[in-house]
Amino acid sequence: MSIITISRGSYSMGKAVAMQVAQRLNYRLISREVLLDASSHFHVPEIKLIKAIHDAPGILERYRHNKQSYVAYIRSVLVERVVDDNVVYHGLAGHLLLKGIPQVLKVRINADLERRVAVVMERDKISASDARILIQEDDKQRRKWTRSLYGQDPWDTSLYDLSICIHKLSIENAVDYICQAADTRRFQSTEKNIQKVKDMSVACRVKADLVDEFPNIGVTCEYGNVLIYMKGKDQVTGKLTKKLNLIRENTSGIYHLETHAGVEPPPDAV
Repeated sequence: MSIITISRGSYSMGKAVAMQVAQRLNYRLISREVLLDASSHFHVPEIKLIKAIHDAPGILERYRHNKQSYVAYIRSVLVERVVDDNVVYHGLAGHLLLKGIPQVLKVRINADLERRVAVVMERDKISASDARILIQEDDKQRRKWTRSLYGQDPWDTSLYDLSICIHKLSIENAVDYICQAADTRRFQSTEKNIQKVKDMSVACRVKADLVDEFPNIGVTCEYGNVLIYMKGKDQVTGKLTKKLNLIRENTSGIYHLETHAGVEPPPDAV
């Protein structure tokens, strides 16, 4: 039992690899479902969530919510979906959104630019130069987004457990390597790891419920004990207290909840 994230540049055959890995391992395959769930639960149009995880930071200023809110919504839904393990997720920044979960196998699929150009030319019936510009712009936006939000470059291979050059291997070869890695002890779930995912799910739900009105917060959870860290000028106000009471009533898995005003959150906070 494990969780697999597959990151890739656009038109890099990552979706095909993810589908075959899920089929071979009999795992659930998730991608767009996360956006649909987040859109429904948090009442945000799907197109705005799509822009939140694909467009560079400046684009998001057109909307009322900031990028932290959108990403908190998406992360909350994604973590909830991986609680039961046996999942393959292919989507932007899965390896970062699920950071801190030990049994996540983080895979990066890279493809030769010219192969990607050929795919876009065939799909969109455009010239090679136009296809190349489209791909390079998409890569640029993804890189800006990840650097802005996490301070990391999605092309940095040190962020992944397995990096595969798909232009040198077949899709079947890639699937073989991923399945072999997922079967190793390092990526198998333990009771401790499962509890960690459940706690992260609770923390992410609390963060998602608060982030729009209180953007400078960090949340941790350990065995249902939730700590909320209020940074900057945020203070424990009557408005926040009322919000926390609603969260206690409507969020399962919380045994204790407390706030720490003016305290920097620990590194593992969501």
